[in-house]
Amino acid sequence: MKLKYFAKKLSNAIVTLFFVLVINYFLFRVMPGNPLAMMLRDPKASPESVEKMKHLFGLDHPWYVQFGLYVKALLKGDLGMSFLFKQPVVDLIATKIVPTLLLVGVATLVSLLGGIFLGILAARKRGKKVDVFSLSFSLLTYSMPTFWVGVVLVALLSVHFTLFPTSGMSTAGMVFANSMDEVLDVAHHLLLPALSLSLVLLGQYVLIMRNSLIDELTEDYVQTAKAKGFSEKYIVRKHAVPNAMLPMVTVISINLGFMIAGAIEIETVFSWPGIGRLMYEALLNRDYPLLQGIFLIISICVILANLIADVLYGYLDPRVKG
Repeated sequence: MKLKYFAKKLSNAIVTLFFVLVINYFLFRVMPGNPLAMMLRDPKASPESVEKMKHLFGLDHPWYVQFGLYVKALLKGDLGMSFLFKQPVVDLIATKIVPTLLLVGVATLVSLLGGIFLGILAARKRGKKVDVFSLSFSLLTYSMPTFWVGVVLVALLSVHFTLFPTSGMSTAGMVFANSMDEVLDVAHHLLLPALSLSLVLLGQYVLIMRNSLIDELTEDYVQTAKAKGFSEKYIVRKHAVPNAMLPMVTVISINLGFMIAGAIEIETVFSWPGIGRLMYEALLNRDYPLLQGIFLIISICVILANLIADVLYGYLDPRVKG
């Protein structure tokens, strides 16, 4: 890969990040609602208390001074103090990012492996029962809202059959004899939210992989390989699938970037203690520093995922290097 190509993509990512930082700061200043009223929770608070609260969170400065202080603190890794929790935003995000990454990671891995497998199978068996079934199943799961899938699974498997817990990441008040028991308990709680998230993603991956592979199987180089006597299995594995993965790389990178924010519905339905649920609480309480911190992390994830996709494209398709 040319160094110039990578440097160009990296510089684009840095410029994008700067604009995101600016928009991220001013976006929450134009939102309706008064954060001071939310913090004080007392409509009869004295003017002295209001001024003291403004000074404590730096809201007594002009907007440009606040923005300068915000950028200066960011460069030091300081995302500010949460209005709601009265704790550093960095600490709050650090405690919630692991459950979200666990949920998103498991759901992405399951949906990705299942989607690629079913997509390849459907493309190779185009027009047959396997193709019709996988296509119908994918369209059904892809069209279902994530939160609705979660609610249905809870009603069916947790409430009716009592097979899984309805909420949380572990059993409240449980004392575990060893680490393995704790891991199994977390896995038991993780199964339903991860299944809900992976079902929706699975349909998308199957559809893209199937259609992309069908297009590749009609290309001239595939016909040439057949004329040379190569088996269909060899042609699909060595030639068609690698080329069909290009659209998948784009979709996977975009999904990975947005998955942290996209898990908010599942985390709310299952009371999963992750970033999505934290963002929901911050939105309800106009917690600007916390919202800014979460949006900044999400933006960095999206920009980083797109940068990785650009780099992978450079490796997979030499035509995009120019």
